[in-house]
Amino acid sequence: MDFRIFTEPQQGASYDELLAVALRTEQLGFDGFFRSDHYLRMGDGDPGYGPTDAWTTLAGLARDTERVRLGTLVSSVTYRQPGILAVQVANVDQMSGGRVELGLGTGWFAEEHSALGIPFPERRFDLLEEQLAIVTGLWQTPRGARFSFDGDHYRLEDSPALPKPVQERIPVIVGGLGERRTPRLAAEFADEHNLSFPAFDRIRPLFAALDRAIERAERERPVVRSVALVACIGEDEASFARRAAAIGREPAELREHGVAGTRSEVEDLLGRLADDGVERVYLQVLDLGDLDHLGELASFAAVSPLAR
Repeated sequence: MDFRIFTEPQQGASYDELLAVALRTEQLGFDGFFRSDHYLRMGDGDPGYGPTDAWTTLAGLARDTERVRLGTLVSSVTYRQPGILAVQVANVDQMSGGRVELGLGTGWFAEEHSALGIPFPERRFDLLEEQLAIVTGLWQTPRGARFSFDGDHYRLEDSPALPKPVQERIPVIVGGLGERRTPRLAAEFADEHNLSFPAFDRIRPLFAALDRAIERAERERPVVRSVALVACIGEDEASFARRAAAIGREPAELREHGVAGTRSEVEDLLGRLADDGVERVYLQVLDLGDLDHLGELASFAAVSPLAR
C-alpha cells in the first residue's frame, strides 16, 4: 500500500501555499502530491486567496519539485475540451520529466459552473467516455500518424496528435462510486480506479464490480485500486481533537469516514482497507498550514506494516 497527499485548493490557497505542502510531501517521501480540480470554495468560511487552476498549478510544481508524482483527483470533463486537455497534460508531463497522472471524472459541483459561466449538461457520462477515448487515443497515436474521432459530442479530424508525453503511458485515473458505468470505463481506459470518500462497507463490493468489468473486457493489464479519505491523526486523543476542530469536523464523524484517530486506530483501519483490496490511499489534508501533520502522517505511514 502506498500513500499520497491530496489537497483541496479551491478552499483558498495560493500557489506558494501549495508549493510549501508539495515540497514537504516530497521531502517526507510520499508517493504523490495530488490536488482537486475545482473553481469555487465549498461551504462557508474565508475564501482566502481563492481558487487556483489545477493544471496551471501542476505546471509550476512540475518545475519546482523533483521526485513526487503529480496529478488531479479529478479533473471534470466540463472544464476543458479533450484535445486541449491532452496537450496540457502532455506539456506538464514533459515539464516534470514524466511524473504526471490524469484523474478524469464527470464533474458534479453545479454552483461553480454557474459562478464562472461553464456549461453543466445533465448527461455527462457520455462526455467522460468520449474524452477518455480521445485523450488516450491522442497520446497513443504513433508519432507521424494522425488521429481522428467522430463521436456524439466531439469530433477531431486528422490531428497530428502532438505533443507526446515523456511517459510511454500517462497513468489515467477514473474515479466514481457507481457499480456499472464507472467500472466499465475504468476497465476500458484507466490504469487506476479511485473511490473518493466511500462508505467503508461499500469498498469491497465496488471493487468486486470492477473485477467483473475487467473480466468482461478481457483485460490483462492490472488496475490499481485506490481510495481517497480525509486524514486527521494525532499522537493522542487531545491532539487528534485539536486537529479535528481546526478543520471544522467532529472526531466521531471523522472516525466514521476517514483515516482518523490515534496511531493504533489508523493502523487497524488500514489493515481493513488492505483486506478489502485497497492498494493506494490518498490522504486528504484540509489544513494546509499544518505541516507538522504531514510529518506525523509520514512517520505513521513509514512504520505501518502496510507501507511499501
